[in-house]
Amino acid sequence: MAETTSTNPATGEVIGTTPLDDLASVRSAVERAREAQTRWAAVPVAKRAEAIRRIRDHLAKNADELASIISRDNGKTRTDALATEVLPSVLSADYYASNAESFLADRSLRPGNPLLANKISKIVRVPYGVVAIISPWNYPFAIPFSEVVMGLLAGNAVILKAATQTQLVGRALERAVQAADLPEGVFTYLNLPGRLAGDAILEAGVDKLFFTGSVPVGKQLMRKAADTLTPLVLELGGNDAMLVCPDADLDRAAAGACWAGMQNAGQSCGGVERIYVHRDVYQTFIDKLAEKVRALRVGVDVDFNVDMGAMTTEGQRDLVRRHVADAVAKGAVVYAESSCPPTGNFHPAMVLINVDHTMDVMRDETFGPVVGVMAVDNMDEAVALANDSNLGLTASVWSRDRGAAESLGRRVRAGVVMINDHLMSHGLPETPWGGFKESGIGRTHGQIGFDEMTQPQCVVHDYMPMVKKNMWWHPHGKGVYDGLKGIIAMLTGSLPERASGVTELARLLPRSFKVD
Repeated sequence: MAETTSTNPATGEVIGTTPLDDLASVRSAVERAREAQTRWAAVPVAKRAEAIRRIRDHLAKNADELASIISRDNGKTRTDALATEVLPSVLSADYYASNAESFLADRSLRPGNPLLANKISKIVRVPYGVVAIISPWNYPFAIPFSEVVMGLLAGNAVILKAATQTQLVGRALERAVQAADLPEGVFTYLNLPGRLAGDAILEAGVDKLFFTGSVPVGKQLMRKAADTLTPLVLELGGNDAMLVCPDADLDRAAAGACWAGMQNAGQSCGGVERIYVHRDVYQTFIDKLAEKVRALRVGVDVDFNVDMGAMTTEGQRDLVRRHVADAVAKGAVVYAESSCPPTGNFHPAMVLINVDHTMDVMRDETFGPVVGVMAVDNMDEAVALANDSNLGLTASVWSRDRGAAESLGRRVRAGVVMINDHLMSHGLPETPWGGFKESGIGRTHGQIGFDEMTQPQCVVHDYMPMVKKNMWWHPHGKGVYDGLKGIIAMLTGSLPERASGVTELARLLPRSFKVD
């Protein structure tokens, strides 16, 4: 049987193998899921929430083990794994289990006009059926986890295809879901090569696909999904901007830039990549940031005294090196650099200055521990530069004036804007996550993300049983036409026109109570 080999990026050690599924197993998994989903959707929401709380409790009891698995399989430190993957997953399981009933509750609609007040409507939420999730290697536990939980709570069957590069984490997530003791077929874990997974899953007939990954692959999946009009939620790349105002708390801003730019070795689609600083505080800011970056401890996590771990793949590390080389060749300067082990898949944390938008590091997603910092003459210029990108996932504005900061942030074309913080909103289960432009389509997280797991169905009741027919039903005639036109006059005409409209409508109404 073919297998996927997992290697610790920090040490090169082989840490496990995982059997590969073949393409035939995808279709059979979807068929089993479809059969199981009908029964699962009939389970009361409160019972489904109990199952999710069992998963939450499993995470809590096994937090140390999970953090260790994530660290060894992905390369990030155990503290990083706990803070950005395990803890947010516990919070999200608790949040969605507690709020699922209200999210799925029927919602009554107020009648739009008194003349049709007998038509009472409501919106009900209907699960899609079988939803598939294709998840990435940079947050191999937290990103798919919340989507799995929301999908199950909404009454769907869920198929998860985890990243090939982090299969041990994927299997740990599978074990966590198994703690819920779900009916067979409601949740299926697949290990497929990334180049084959999207087509295979769409061809197997899933009802919706959630994909987190690169822009090119997202576009490819969108083209494929068009053949069957399969709906997608795409969370794609980011090249996220940080705007530092002249009145910002520079100590906090520098610390925030260091964390949000270097956390997970910079492999965060919502992490800081581009920083635009008002010229009045530029030098002070870069000096504070440089001091923090030089102090970062980069290496293998043995005793928790490491700040930044390894990059997950050699290919991604090489791309970061190319972006840095391109910037330096075009005039950028490495203003600050952390230490870096000589072996393992590591890259030093870096601050680049003298950067501009001709450089790859400022125009494309670098996805590594490198930030470029530019001075701007005013914050209008900062907004314009922040928006000079095909991507718009997240952004942040740093200022002591929260109102002014929000006004600036609302001008940035990004799906998430944080004030005096960056990146961590992904860990807030109540906040939607997703981007503008080529950063994606749709949202995950929060009630908006939960709604992506269901389709809205409108149910309309007529509450006037004595009415035998609607006034516009057959047979038609001049009186029907004039009576309906009278409604328009009642709503929009002058006082005499409205009076005339009332008269015409009054002539029409009696026919609704007669049987022809």
